[in-house]
Amino acid sequence: MIRFYLSIAAVAGLMGYNTPGPYFRGVPATRITVAGSTFDVRVRGRLAEAQRINPEYAPRFGPIRLRAGFAMAEVSGCKVKEVRGDQALATGLLDCGEGGPKVRPGLDPLDCIPVRGTQTTGFADLVSVDLDCYPA
Repeated sequence: MIRFYLSIAAVAGLMGYNTPGPYFRGVPATRITVAGSTFDVRVRGRLAEAQRINPEYAPRFGPIRLRAGFAMAEVSGCKVKEVRGDQALATGLLDCGEGGPKVRPGLDPLDCIPVRGTQTTGFADLVSVDLDCYPA
């Protein structure tokens, strides 16, 4: 009987993995990799959601937030004004100007790497770096 309950718990746990938040249910995801972090990005209205789907050892939200923000901007075609959340699921507020997001639903998966020598530290110790992106 204990095995039965453990099986149910395992299946329930796996069902929640890679499930979008309620606002983004039914929205197709675009997969993008930025500096080793792989995200499924969904865009709806002026919000974007980046769900990190790869395992990483003890990631801090600071670097993940920057990568998720870049992934959201790349998929939506908009500037990302703010990113909130945690290491697994981040939500971004988009600034698309006059029009809405220019989401490219058929966007091929991308793999992005930092360009050596482009790292700069700005206001409040935020780090800026140029990225080169290639089809994955």
